[in-house]
Amino acid sequence: MLRILYLAHDLSDPAIRRRVLALQTGNAEVTLAGFRRGESAGAAIGSLTTIELGTTEDARFIQRAGAVARACLNLGTALRGVVKPDIVIARNLEMLAVARRAVSLFGGDVPIVYECLDIHRLLLRQDFSGRMLRAAEARLGRDVSLLVTSSLAFVENYFQPLSGIEAPVMLLENKVLELDDDIALVPDPRPPADDEPWRIGWFGALRCRKSLDLLSRFSRAMEGKVEIVVRGRPTYAELKDFDSFMRAEPFMSFRGAYRNPEDLSEIYGEVQFTWAIDFFEEGQNSAWLLPNRIYEGCRYGTVPIAIEGTETARFIAGRDIGFVLKDASVEGLVALFSQIDRQRYVEAAGSIVAQGARQWTFRRDDCLDLVQRLSAIAHSGETAFRGRAQTRPGSAAI
Repeated sequence: MLRILYLAHDLSDPAIRRRVLALQTGNAEVTLAGFRRGESAGAAIGSLTTIELGTTEDARFIQRAGAVARACLNLGTALRGVVKPDIVIARNLEMLAVARRAVSLFGGDVPIVYECLDIHRLLLRQDFSGRMLRAAEARLGRDVSLLVTSSLAFVENYFQPLSGIEAPVMLLENKVLELDDDIALVPDPRPPADDEPWRIGWFGALRCRKSLDLLSRFSRAMEGKVEIVVRGRPTYAELKDFDSFMRAEPFMSFRGAYRNPEDLSEIYGEVQFTWAIDFFEEGQNSAWLLPNRIYEGCRYGTVPIAIEGTETARFIAGRDIGFVLKDASVEGLVALFSQIDRQRYVEAAGSIVAQGARQWTFRRDDCLDLVQRLSAIAHSGETAFRGRAQTRPGSAAI
């Protein structure tokens, strides 16, 4: 059985829980260690015991750097009693520093996998600070055996032209973890009753001020013909007034956190559309990512709304699904929904149903395949896996 030390930047992040569950389903033995983010509790993962390395805060880079330095100093004590792993996975840059320290404690011969699913804006700065941070990433990542990322646009726009990371790349999309043996069908279109509004779901990590303001102004402009349902984890460092803001909204409702993947069918079943737009790091990370909500929404038959010029827009256009706005404006949204009637919605949702559920889900066999790929790295020192990440026409092979 493959032994994995998984180092997490935020133990409360639901994505960490999903990744650990996937690795366990693939028959790996996982030790999870990482930071608690503020007062957030760690995500429950069965009987797995986690090792807390300290506390970090959102949007406080210096504080997080200090927490990482302290964790590295005390790592020998924190990992006392942990059996030497076959491989270490570092989720995000800060954990790459911890991974290198952990490997040195285990004798220096444990391969590291760097899992990077977001490109922080500090890494993209062209000033001295940005260059120094990229140099630190290159130095920490010079010996990694594999880079795991979730979007080809990250590779094309950052890892190839700017990052010093030279490891082979594996594309691991943010698909819905679905471990039942039978794959349920994508639900049929579910238009609202004649006296009910259309509903747009904005679910997941809630950190985008521009989305919050835009959806507020749009829903007010529609005077109740469209409602916005918000669920997930607000990032209060970015949305300090989130709770009071939502209480004042007549056509928006915040319905709290949810379990992923357990609650996805229920929460997406309440809406017809998925807000798949993020302006948090506009023109950079937000333009390149393929968010969880794209896969979740399509898995459960909701129609995605994206914005032109983003990887999300290219993704859904390539599958001939969803709607793409030319600009992020109230006028653009009003124009879109003025053209949506029951027939157009049913046609749009039907196109998603026709895609099937398989391409939106990460299944038990995918879990086994992932662990098999990691085992090949751990036991041979090479990145031996059956397929490379696909590239767009004209892009470099990875």
